[in-house]
Amino acid sequence: MNSLLSALTSGGHALDLSPGSFGWLRSSADAAGDPAELRRRMEEDGYLYLPGFLDRGRVLAARAELVSRMAAGGFLDPSRPPDEAAWNPERRTFLTPDAVRGNAPLLGLIYGPEILGFYEAFFGEPVLHFDYTWMRTVGPGKGTSPHCDLPYMGRGTRDLLTCWIPYGDIPLEMGGLMILEGSHRQSERLRHYLETDVDAYCENRPDEVERVKEKGGWSHPGHLSTNPATLREKLGGRWLTAEFRAGDIVTFPMHLVHASLDNATDRIRLSTDTRYQRASEPADERWIGANPPGHSTAGKRGRIC
Repeated sequence: MNSLLSALTSGGHALDLSPGSFGWLRSSADAAGDPAELRRRMEEDGYLYLPGFLDRGRVLAARAELVSRMAAGGFLDPSRPPDEAAWNPERRTFLTPDAVRGNAPLLGLIYGPEILGFYEAFFGEPVLHFDYTWMRTVGPGKGTSPHCDLPYMGRGTRDLLTCWIPYGDIPLEMGGLMILEGSHRQSERLRHYLETDVDAYCENRPDEVERVKEKGGWSHPGHLSTNPATLREKLGGRWLTAEFRAGDIVTFPMHLVHASLDNATDRIRLSTDTRYQRASEPADERWIGANPPGHSTAGKRGRIC
């Protein structure tokens, strides 16, 4: 680990890096071929960190296609090699389906036999994946606020797993994923938050109808807090992370609190979030199909409150 790094921030807030407040993800690479042990560790830790699970060469090939598309779109600094994914300050970077559509190296990884076989072994039966792919192109600045995934995709089964994959090596200062230790055991405490559906609105509340149904916004901001340091003090546990490398994956359930470190470099962090579940269980309709509605107005749902 980068022992020389004396300060880390998330959301612009300094993290307490003392041993009782900050630590490193536990590797489960030694159990990658043992589904029973992986299920036990998922229950114990609330996540599985699998360094080197994917072929590094294939991940870097997917990265090469991503940066090629970003360079063609003007999102990278033209004075530097595209593979550096150096941020162009004149262009905003954002999550976009254009980076995924028709991207054979990327799609072959996230929906190919290695990943699907892993989840079929883990669940013990056939699986399906969401058709929508969350592509993250994160430039310099604040990281993702602490949240759970359930408020964004909880209309189907809740026994759904996220797979986070970095495309390239991610040192701490580039702002990788971090997980709040033990937060998967806080479901009762976070019950009201976990019951939230960001695309649901109250039909008898005109302000919500306007904000959510008419303007396509959310009824809830989705995050638990904008300050990871104080949230950790409230919920307990340590913020856990790693210096990720191309080929690593992290997978976790919908009720695990996670966030990201701030990106203190001048390069863009590339990653995807994809979701997998048992094929026998219902899936959230917002993320299924050739053109999933997602958080658009077609994905909104009204109710009487």
